[in-house]
Amino acid sequence: MIDNHQKNIATFIHLSSFSRFIIPLGNFIGPIILWVANKDKSEFIDTHGKQIINFQISILLYALVLGMITVPLFLLSFFNGFDFIDVDAFNSVSISLNKPSPLLYVSGGLGFLTVIGFILELVLIVKASLTAKEGSLYKYPFTINFIK
Repeated sequence: MIDNHQKNIATFIHLSSFSRFIIPLGNFIGPIILWVANKDKSEFIDTHGKQIINFQISILLYALVLGMITVPLFLLSFFNGFDFIDVDAFNSVSISLNKPSPLLYVSGGLGFLTVIGFILELVLIVKASLTAKEGSLYKYPFTINFIK
């Protein structure tokens, strides 16, 4: 039987991932500390702790992959649009922008996808914490199970 104390701990394990807004890497540190301190108390707490940690590792992995794709495309498209040789001796130095490269649209789309992913992450964490508060198990979508 799952009591209110276990539900509260599981809820706080999920919500502790919001500590990243205060502490660097708090989205890993908070859930890991709460999970390790309480995982032996019940299977319910252990399962929720594993879920949030796996979700945070998966989100980090997805963000790194998107960043490795987006940043080079953005830099290529950004510097492709500049004419650096337009220097008129001592009178004027001007940088002119040509029409944007298609790579700029691709990198902008990937950046927008990253913002949508961040908002989706916040929504899923709140949903998981509410599910834990009700006493049910929650499985995050798009999660790679590193800890089983």
